[in-house]
Amino acid sequence: MFEQSQWVWMDGEIVPWMDATLHVSCHGLHYGTGVFEGIRCYETDSGPAVFRLESHLQRFYASASTYGMQIPFAKDELIEGVCELIRQNGFSRCYVRPICYYGSKSLTLSPSKCPVHVSMLAWPWDSYLGSIGVTKGVHITVSRWTKFHSSMMPSAAKACGQYLNSILALREAVSEGYDEALLLDHAGRLCEGSGENIFLVKNKTLLTNDERHSILLGVTRDAVITIARDLGIKIEVRALTLKDLVSADEAFFTGTAAEVMPIRAVDGRDVGTSARGPVTEAIQRRFFAAVGGREPRYKKWLHFVAGAPSGESAVHVLETKGAE
Repeated sequence: MFEQSQWVWMDGEIVPWMDATLHVSCHGLHYGTGVFEGIRCYETDSGPAVFRLESHLQRFYASASTYGMQIPFAKDELIEGVCELIRQNGFSRCYVRPICYYGSKSLTLSPSKCPVHVSMLAWPWDSYLGSIGVTKGVHITVSRWTKFHSSMMPSAAKACGQYLNSILALREAVSEGYDEALLLDHAGRLCEGSGENIFLVKNKTLLTNDERHSILLGVTRDAVITIARDLGIKIEVRALTLKDLVSADEAFFTGTAAEVMPIRAVDGRDVGTSARGPVTEAIQRRFFAAVGGREPRYKKWLHFVAGAPSGESAVHVLETKGAE
């Protein structure tokens, strides 16, 4: 995964990948005391463009604030850091991971004496659930692990330690032959995938949940809602049940890593026709056009990286239904 990555941004400096290390007494390593973001940079005709960089960094700062962490860099410094990282690595498209964490000073539970560090790394990463999944859809399972309630941990924050919940669910799903896990809340309602928000389609209406249901409010989720409205698709935000899922005409995940990923089956039961549906496909096409810089109305979502390698715009091949 990291073979092409040569440089890392650490506390304001670009350092060689092999030198980007920390001490084993780092508080974040022991207790998961850190927050992070996942950001994609796409190839466009005008050069590399980072998708919704401002929105991701806004959530980055909000997550840190929730945990009482003061990020020791201004947002503009991080924006330039992301761009410099992409330039130095020579990437035309990649995934960017900013992380803020407590360093080495004390291993008491309270990290108040520990310094706060910020690092960013980047690497080429295709669709998280595979390019075939983009067109054919993925097979998921309902996890036996429950998503933690927002009264237990702040589900609106993207924090390192919180992802143990998702890791348990995903590892079990993959070990049983599924592509992804779906977590439910304490009342048995749908929450989200291990790292994705979920959408259903019923009678051409788009259904999804929100922060009232202990989910992380995804940046891609927000973009998809905007795209759906622009396409004239009716949207309903409410609690979702397993009955809603198994009776849906279509379903899909959204996320920075997963992008827009159709769900074809749940625990061996087909969703709709077990193929990417027309609403999902329309949203996918508009989304990939937007991130590839081919939709003028969404240019505001792109932060172009000056001085970086340019190439042909990213085009995701969306096969017609039934094609091999």
